[in-house]
Amino acid sequence: MHLQLTRRGDYAVRAMLALSESDVEPWLSATRISAAMTIPERFLPRVLRELARAGLIEARTGRTGGYRLARPANEITVMDVIAAVEPEDDDRRCVLRGLPCGADGRCAVHATFAEARTAMQGRLSATTLADLAHPAR
Repeated sequence: MHLQLTRRGDYAVRAMLALSESDVEPWLSATRISAAMTIPERFLPRVLRELARAGLIEARTGRTGGYRLARPANEITVMDVIAAVEPEDDDRRCVLRGLPCGADGRCAVHATFAEARTAMQGRLSATTLADLAHPAR
């Protein structure tokens, strides 16, 4: 069974990690983020716009511009990042068939997978960028 992010979610998490690990430079260009995290440069600006729209990063244009975290890495959760770029999860969709569950909206495994989804979201909400960027601290 695979529980994974879309490419957009993956790129968003990696871009935010690059920004949270940048202790020396206050502003990182999209080119630097792309190179540091192996994210296609043509796709990254869209992800960065969504992160800025969600208030997770700040953007500055110009020669000394770029991107930086809008608040400290220990105040931004992995769930914040994912929620900014991933579509809302449809809990009515059947994990077995990918379609809406039966007439009552629930199949035999629905409750179990709903609990697992809630647990995963709880873990992502409890993990900050600082936890990922500096796990030994």
